[in-house]
Amino acid sequence: MVILNAFKTTALKLKMFSELVMFSHTLFSLPFAIISMVWAAGGWPSGHMMLWGLIALIGARNGANAFNRLVDRTFDKQNPRTAHRHLPQRLLAEKEVILFIVINYALFIVAAGMLNLLCLLLSPVAIVLISTYSYTKRFTFLSHLYLGFVIASAPIGAWFAVTGNIAFTPFVIGTVVMLWIAGFDIIYGTQDIDFDRRHGLWSIPSFFGLENALRISKGLHFIMILLLLFLYLWRDLGWMYLVGIGIATLLLMAEHKIIKPSNRKLMKVASYNLNQVISMVILLCTLIDYFYVN
Repeated sequence: MVILNAFKTTALKLKMFSELVMFSHTLFSLPFAIISMVWAAGGWPSGHMMLWGLIALIGARNGANAFNRLVDRTFDKQNPRTAHRHLPQRLLAEKEVILFIVINYALFIVAAGMLNLLCLLLSPVAIVLISTYSYTKRFTFLSHLYLGFVIASAPIGAWFAVTGNIAFTPFVIGTVVMLWIAGFDIIYGTQDIDFDRRHGLWSIPSFFGLENALRISKGLHFIMILLLLFLYLWRDLGWMYLVGIGIATLLLMAEHKIIKPSNRKLMKVASYNLNQVISMVILLCTLIDYFYVN
């Protein structure tokens, strides 16, 4: 009975930590990291590379997301939209979250070291970058782009992991991710315009207003699609890749069509659910194109 209760408690804690860091949102960065690794390796990377690359990605994003929740806990408690989160509700203790952050960042550094020297040397820089995002909303409306920049480190780092060298292609992929993430984070941020203004927090929606923010979001996503098309020409890709970009474009158009800041369920679909599908569509079509078409 004691063992069963301990198992249940551990399972509940793991579930709460998974919710804390929104583990399902790994689908935003992972597909582009896989594309980057495949292109860098000229095929499937080794099992060693895939394993430690995945561990590094999970460690970095889990540590960063938990750090963000810890830093924002005071604002989250005051915001009706986020007051239910684990730290405001004291479902997880601050000490537990700090330990979780340390473990994940340590795991990231170990995984980086298992990949190559360049990744190991850059790992402290990466930790500083992914952690400082949490403070950008205090002083700049460019926080959305900084978030995108941080998540863009996944495909860039994946390329470094495979080759140990700096190249042009991963930075284009990273820019695609940065613009895409920033675009839908702006959409998500439209729900907090009034709260941000009252509490002195910076965001594109609170600074430029709802309509202008949505125009900016559309502009970022338009440039994202142009860059994906540039990759088609730059890397001489095939028709299946274009099919994926076409589907992604239609899904982005649907995303912008259904935006309604007053409807939280609809905003979750627009900001998260559709974008998880977009990244998977691009991944699958790119892999099919690379291995079976082109």
